[in-house]
Amino acid sequence: MTGYASVQHRPGATEGETEPAALPKRGLGLEIRAVNSRFLDLSFRLPDELRAAEPALRNLLTAQLKRGKIEVRAALESSDGVDLPDLSPRLLQRLSVLQDGIRAWLPQAAPLSVAEAMRLSASAGTQAQDWGSIVSELAQQALDALRAARAREGERLAAMLRDRLVQLRALALQAQPLVPQLVQQQRQRFLERWQEAMAAVEGSVPPEAARERALTEATAFALRIDVAEELSRLNAHLDEIERLLDKGGEIGKRLEFLIQELHREANTLGSKSAALELTRISVDMKVLIEQMREQVQNLE
Repeated sequence: MTGYASVQHRPGATEGETEPAALPKRGLGLEIRAVNSRFLDLSFRLPDELRAAEPALRNLLTAQLKRGKIEVRAALESSDGVDLPDLSPRLLQRLSVLQDGIRAWLPQAAPLSVAEAMRLSASAGTQAQDWGSIVSELAQQALDALRAARAREGERLAAMLRDRLVQLRALALQAQPLVPQLVQQQRQRFLERWQEAMAAVEGSVPPEAARERALTEATAFALRIDVAEELSRLNAHLDEIERLLDKGGEIGKRLEFLIQELHREANTLGSKSAALELTRISVDMKVLIEQMREQVQNLE
């Protein structure tokens, strides 16, 4: 199922901070995107400072999600919206002393660039920040919002499935009266063939034996085209699907199995068809069932 959620953490100055200018006051943004998938597929795009939080995030998601291609993104930024560290004179002095010491031993070493100085300053500033609890809290907030969005989509999918159930029941009702009509027509056709055969052989075959054989063939054919059992099982599967939709919860896997059984019954109905109208009903059923199958794969 699809869904999207985004949350932000905007901290103020940390109490007891000894070097407020040297430690950038950085915010944290986290978002979770979900698209349809039959299985749970997790991917993470985290900055280096948050890599240690990935196992905890993975455990959190797998405990609460069962399906979907899930992407988690997180980004750190400064409180003013510009992701640049505030460089203090003391930090710059430390970098200069370190650079002079290195070049004293390695004269060929290149001097620090502005970009390198900013990167080292950002790393030094974030070492004092423990993001673990903040990331977990934000992830839970985003996950709650994502599950709420997916629940709303699930309600829409359930409404669609209920509509298809109504249409399938209507098609089954259309097929039921056709079966005895087809059986009676076939019996009459066999009797007519028997009368024609008796007229052709002119008594060489006893009438009782010929008539008995004709009725036996008619009965065997009637059994082959009788789809009452298939219609009964189809209606039972429809009842079970409706019960699961009313129940809610994690029903995706069970619905997939029931949709597969519906498709099997519709196929059998078509293979036993002895009339064009019954064939049309079978095709219409399979179209509706396929529409249900596509959506059920997205449900948890």
